[in-house]
Amino acid sequence: MEGLNANGRGRWRLEHVAETGSTNADLLAAAASGAPDGSVLVADHQTAGRGRLDRIWAAPAGANLLVSILFRDDLYPLQRLTQRVSLAALVACERVGGVSPSLKWPNDLLLDDRKLAGILAEAAGDHGRIDVVVVGLGLNIGWSPEGATRLPAGSRDEVLEAFLDALADQPADVAAMYRARLGTIGQMVRIEMPGEVLIGTAIDVDADGALIVDCPTGARAVSVGDVTHLRPL
Repeated sequence: MEGLNANGRGRWRLEHVAETGSTNADLLAAAASGAPDGSVLVADHQTAGRGRLDRIWAAPAGANLLVSILFRDDLYPLQRLTQRVSLAALVACERVGGVSPSLKWPNDLLLDDRKLAGILAEAAGDHGRIDVVVVGLGLNIGWSPEGATRLPAGSRDEVLEAFLDALADQPADVAAMYRARLGTIGQMVRIEMPGEVLIGTAIDVDADGALIVDCPTGARAVSVGDVTHLRPL
């Protein structure tokens, strides 16, 4: 199925498939064949869905929103694309589900401290330059794994429509919006990085999207890492 999102701006080229390995992988392959900016792929079921750090992202067929968006325009800074998608997903949850999730750095959605959605960005290009970025969203609607949660109301189609509308309606700069909704700020965090574990208090996000952490040895800017919010003693 191809078409426009409900606001009629023509920003999105939407395709729906019953089953695929990974919507991200499919859109990256389509990008190599010339798929345009704004291509959107939605799947009822993924057999090889992945989250960050190559974690498996699996859900029963037809249960959750599994969608990827292809970006070619205005790619930099790259972190802004995941911020845009996470904010649009948050707005869709508010409009359709009647709940107000928070964001966990860098781009998870939490509801009552449990994971509601995850986001994975993947890039491709030639000669060291990134030409295309695909951002995938998995949002729990009809099912959630143990320890996670799901949206209490709304269908996949309703959430998808609200998500694409919110993404199209965003201002040019979402940095302040992202920071305002980032529940990680102010939290004691444990960050697993290659060869290092960092513990401290998250105090800010810089212009490049890095998390600023106040540690015993001073402030550190973390660009990549697996974050755990630590409960106060």
